Amino acid sequence: MSDLPLIQADRAVEPPAATTTTSGGRGRRLRLLSRTDRVVITLMVSVPLLLVTALVWLPALATVVLSGTDWDGIGPLADIDFVGGRNYRDVFTIYPPFVPAVQHNLLWLAALFLVATPFGMFLAVLLDKELRGGRFYQTALYLPVVLSLALIGFVWQLIYSRDQGLLNAVLATDVDWYGDPGVNIWAVMLASGWRHVGYIMLLYLAGLKGVDPSLREAASVDGASEPKAFFRVIFPVLRPINIIVLVVTVIESLRAFDLVWVVNKGRNGLELLSALVTQNVVGEASRIGFGSALATIMLVVSLVFITVYLVTVMRGEDR
Repeated sequence: MSDLPLIQADRAVEPPAATTTTSGGRGRRLRLLSRTDRVVITLMVSVPLLLVTALVWLPALATVVLSGTDWDGIGPLADIDFVGGRNYRDVFTIYPPFVPAVQHNLLWLAALFLVATPFGMFLAVLLDKELRGGRFYQTALYLPVVLSLALIGFVWQLIYSRDQGLLNAVLATDVDWYGDPGVNIWAVMLASGWRHVGYIMLLYLAGLKGVDPSLREAASVDGASEPKAFFRVIFPVLRPINIIVLVVTVIESLRAFDLVWVVNKGRNGLELLSALVTQNVVGEASRIGFGSALATIMLVVSLVFITVYLVTVMRGEDR
């Protein structure tokens, strides 16, 4: 009986073999994956990569290559003549719709960024207060985002119609909101902004739900008013959301196409870069090389803002 405590003590200090970890433990665990698991993991990585390469990067690369040619889409690819930067030079010098299209895209960007985006953020702040019927308002405001811009164009056509439109009936006017080049760009931007507001509202609402409540409490204890607390405390915390909103707004202003194409195919005061690309690539002219040059210009501008977004996100993760 006197030796029993010694035996138990020896067993107590003896390290269990099951809890011992070595540098090769992770490798052994990976080798425990079955063949089926490895196949599934490989497919999950390779299939999306192949789809992105085939549907995004290869067409983008082909567009850049074709922008240096005068191909009209007819005949074999072997007969394509490379003209260098002539298409780009023609775009900037002898293509009259290009300057109005750039101006309209910049105007579109300003309207979305200075009007629609702040309004969407304001709605998100209101809905974040858990208003009665907030879910209904969220659904109603987000519904235009689900609809296609082409369908939105037809809906607003019922409002803007010169003869039977709701707006002219209310205002007792006969303005051709879609046909008059002096007002149609503003009418179309209003319809586009109506859709953009819901998208921005949802982004900011998601960001506000993730803000630490202690920040609001600290601002309230310090005696800050709600507007001051939002812009001094909450808004800086939403920096990742702000970057996403900036990139989304720029891309939306560049790819604005559906509405103007439904109205008048991007002519008569509604010239946009996306509409010019479509007119040259699939229109009557069928100038694939020239249209590709316009598309490449849009691609470069988009990549600038996408790069800014990615750099910002990566810096945030490093911190």
